[in-house]
Amino acid sequence: MPIRSEISVMLYTQPVIQATMDARIAQFTLVVKNQAEALEYYTKKVGFEKKTDFTPPGSYRWVTVGPKGQDLELALWQVGSPDPNSWSKNWKPGSGPPIVLRVDDCRKTFAEMKSRGVQFKQAQPEEYAWGISATFSDPDGNLFSINQLPSKTSWS
Repeated sequence: MPIRSEISVMLYTQPVIQATMDARIAQFTLVVKNQAEALEYYTKKVGFEKKTDFTPPGSYRWVTVGPKGQDLELALWQVGSPDPNSWSKNWKPGSGPPIVLRVDDCRKTFAEMKSRGVQFKQAQPEEYAWGISATFSDPDGNLFSINQLPSKTSWS
């Protein structure tokens, strides 16, 4: 009679641990050369509203702007502002990636912003498979893209 043997392999796996955080992005920093000029640009030309503007005693001015009706704020950090932690010592205006602003109608938003003096990188919004887009930079070289998602029918 042949000898029959069975090899059994036991696999040990770690349980999957999934960490979640109940949070949302509320603010990010945009490095600018001049806070006052940046505040005017973002409120008068881009169409954001001023959210915060105060200077604590003995400290730097804290200014934020953001889209109307949203909690999201852009902190306008002036280069050279005193920073007790030295986090900002290597920050430079215009050195970050583009910030994307999702809009319902890119062409309409483009025309409105252009009429207020925003200078875009292209003559008209451009169409891509992922939507319609136009890019502009602020006076300090920080890039922004206004994007409109394609209609659901164009994804089929």
